[in-house]
Amino acid sequence: MLVLGSWSLALGAGVQQRPRAKGLAAPGTKNLEPRTKNLLPIAALLLLPMVACSTPSLSHGDSERVTLIIVNARAWTADPAHLWAEAIAVAGDRVAAVGSTDEIRAMADEGVQTIDARGRLLVPGFIDSHVHFIDGGFRLASVQLRDARTREELADRLAAFAKGAPEGTWITGGDWDHERWGGELPQHEWIDPITPHHPVWVHRLDGHMALANSAALRAAGVTRDTPDVPGGTIVRDARGEPTGVLKDNAMRLVTRVVPEPTPEQADRALDAAMRHVAAQGVTTVHNMGSWADLETFSRALKAERLSTRIYAVVPLADWEQLRDLIRTRRFGQQGRGDKWLRVGGLKAFVDGSLGSHTALFEQPFSDAPNDRGLSVTPLDTLYENIAAADVAYLQVMVHAIGDRANRELLDIYARVAADNGKRDRRWRIEHAQHLRREDISRFAELGVIASMQPYHAIDDGRWAEEVIGAERAKTTYAFRSLLDAGATVAFGSDWFVAPPSPLEGIYAAVTRRTLDGKHPNGWVPEQKITVEEALRAYTHDGAIASFDEAVKGTITPGKLADFVLIDRDLFEVPPDEIREARILWTMVGGRIVYERNRR
Repeated sequence: MLVLGSWSLALGAGVQQRPRAKGLAAPGTKNLEPRTKNLLPIAALLLLPMVACSTPSLSHGDSERVTLIIVNARAWTADPAHLWAEAIAVAGDRVAAVGSTDEIRAMADEGVQTIDARGRLLVPGFIDSHVHFIDGGFRLASVQLRDARTREELADRLAAFAKGAPEGTWITGGDWDHERWGGELPQHEWIDPITPHHPVWVHRLDGHMALANSAALRAAGVTRDTPDVPGGTIVRDARGEPTGVLKDNAMRLVTRVVPEPTPEQADRALDAAMRHVAAQGVTTVHNMGSWADLETFSRALKAERLSTRIYAVVPLADWEQLRDLIRTRRFGQQGRGDKWLRVGGLKAFVDGSLGSHTALFEQPFSDAPNDRGLSVTPLDTLYENIAAADVAYLQVMVHAIGDRANRELLDIYARVAADNGKRDRRWRIEHAQHLRREDISRFAELGVIASMQPYHAIDDGRWAEEVIGAERAKTTYAFRSLLDAGATVAFGSDWFVAPPSPLEGIYAAVTRRTLDGKHPNGWVPEQKITVEEALRAYTHDGAIASFDEAVKGTITPGKLADFVLIDRDLFEVPPDEIREARILWTMVGGRIVYERNRR
């Protein structure tokens, strides 16, 4: 069956008018999965500003001509009305038609560009629903500590990196993982002798604690007399002296004195990040970032340098600034951006992370009976900001890791909904890692999207039960339970924290095999999901999570021509081979932005 777009197509030498296929709804408005139907309709006041760029509007003329066809594909469209196809026609940057190879070939002039997929799997462009994009770009050129297995290896890598950096340069990034060398937190004494001329401020891989050497502590004025910080921890030794590790809010003491990157440096980091994620098949990212990030994206948009579509999220505390920015219509007539750069999202935190022992739990950690984690943001402040942002029709997404953090956030969402009235808000909980059983059903009931990162499950699963015990682990990264309860689950990576690779994320969600190989049948295997469910979380439901389902997330006529070609069929290969799959090419708006070198 040939599925056409709702506009006329200029075909062949002359102009032939093709009506919309009988019975087809307008592009981008049809056949959502049953578990997302409760997200429609959207109140008019929300719909207009949030999806202003969502209605296909190609004008008549050359822009409507088929400019590219992809044939002989095994195309999973994510569109339940036409789930599988062989070929796609593209007009400009939009999907013009979906059908069989013969049908699509018949639509194209002899000179139209043709890509033969040779039976490979074609899917919608992946949407990474949670990244720190500029930070990720900077990390590509920073010291690499993620896989350092001993304290000596950590020091050796820092020493080697310092030799190539001018004296006085701050060494940042790193992403060390103390679990790899037995769980002992690093100390500045480990690295002071080999970094005497460089302030060092290197983060744990989760971004919720970092190690400063003595030079960095001096620059920040952190001493034994520095008072503790609400919502954070200055780790101290038995004498009360700072060890160099600071957690969550306490990290600001050092971060505030780290030199800001220049605009040129940020631009280069963005370019590196876009190249990197294109190689992973990612065509859209939701950036959990800063106003400086937004300025970097804006420069790239103005210069027409963007090759990754971006939903730029800024801090919740700045909701008034975002509201006012949208009113200026800086980002287009509706104020919220276009198909390349969108705004409208706000991010906050309830707690920290499991690996840093700063996630907030109802009961103490199994390995620290006097510790239940910490609150990063006071609940009253969180409620007030969420309620105010909601009145301004802004989308709220809040980081919550521990079961108490998730429960308290769901309570706030329920309270704000009662206060402000029923509406399609698409609130999100970022991570939603550790849940009480009784809270799982509340996601669907409240229309809250679980924005989750499956790679974390196979990483944390190496050691998480030592921290929270076997019983709480049963509802950790509860993909299956959330889907069965009717919740919308959007997948991402949390890059720089984890690799921005949807293929690795799909592997993690389907197999739950931990990185250390100790759970061959999967860690908490009852929470596994299918390949199709994981793909949907990286495509269709990622679009739902940013009010973008009318323009992306499925291969449907009228939507943006963002596709990924994979070298093997994820539906057919054994699950343990999914992570061996490779991206052959990535297309954004009908243009290939990455192509794997042929051998």
